[in-house]
Amino acid sequence: MEFRQVDIREQFGNPILVVLIIHFVIWLPAFLTLQRVQVPRPVVPLDMHPDPTPYGYTVSLALWFIPAAAVLIHLLLHRQKDFPWKSLGVTIGVLLTLGLVLDVAFGNLFFIFPNKGAVVGVYIPGWDWSVMRFVQNIPLEEVFFYLFGDALALLIYLWCDRFWLELYSRNANPYLLHQEGPLLRISWWPLLLGAGMVGAAWAYKAFVAAEKGFPAYFLFLVAVAFVPATLFFTKVQKRINWRAYSCTALTMFFISMLWECTIAFPYGWWAYKPQMMMGMDVPAWSRLPVEEPFLWLLVTFSSVMIFETIHAAMGSKDRARTAVLGVMV
Repeated sequence: MEFRQVDIREQFGNPILVVLIIHFVIWLPAFLTLQRVQVPRPVVPLDMHPDPTPYGYTVSLALWFIPAAAVLIHLLLHRQKDFPWKSLGVTIGVLLTLGLVLDVAFGNLFFIFPNKGAVVGVYIPGWDWSVMRFVQNIPLEEVFFYLFGDALALLIYLWCDRFWLELYSRNANPYLLHQEGPLLRISWWPLLLGAGMVGAAWAYKAFVAAEKGFPAYFLFLVAVAFVPATLFFTKVQKRINWRAYSCTALTMFFISMLWECTIAFPYGWWAYKPQMMMGMDVPAWSRLPVEEPFLWLLVTFSSVMIFETIHAAMGSKDRARTAVLGVMV
């Protein structure tokens, strides 16, 4: 029996539109339901319970590590000659670096970690902008969260692309510079979209939010993760298995919601400095800043975009830098 390559557009039209509709029909009723909550769910008062979740943050990393390990074992047991191990490793390295930059350079600007009993007590240095020096106060668990979380997103996507939803895989052909042009296509719309998002966040912070300041955390997410990934969107969108993407995004969102809303944020494993947030929060989730649900979706988007770009560049018959920039170097 022969199987033909199935084009999602034959059945559902534009695959990107399908993904957006999926998110919309899930987000809309969730938003309407959460809006009915008028009394915020309280955060657990840590002064009354000095150790309410012993090693909770440490143990909770299993939510990311165990699924990632399971998918990795499956991929290793069903080895494929063309499996992009090198592209996977490079992408995880890039994403881990971005996470470390967030914590080491800006962690003390955006976050606090009040529940000392939830971690093992090993800390890495983070730059303290109030005293302009490094302070040893960022839990080591943060490093492993970025490592396991990024790895899980990519492994789920690749497992779906190569096994669970392989009929819809779109990575069969190498990237050809002379036919498709350079991967990096500088266009105005990602920059204008990012500027518009930050501008809207600033306006809300300045004129609506009770706590004044600047939405620096949202600016970081847009400038470092969203806009750079979007710059490659035009060229790599045709290489993405959008069904695999949807499965990955929904899985990552579910784990993140279970993890942060249910226990991590209410029990003070970490918290956010209000003056650095947009000022819009979710009362039903103990006033969790809306930047976090945005981040949950952004993780999958940026991970897949960066991976597909790296994979296309490394798999191109041209040199990787040439494939990205479109010039001979």
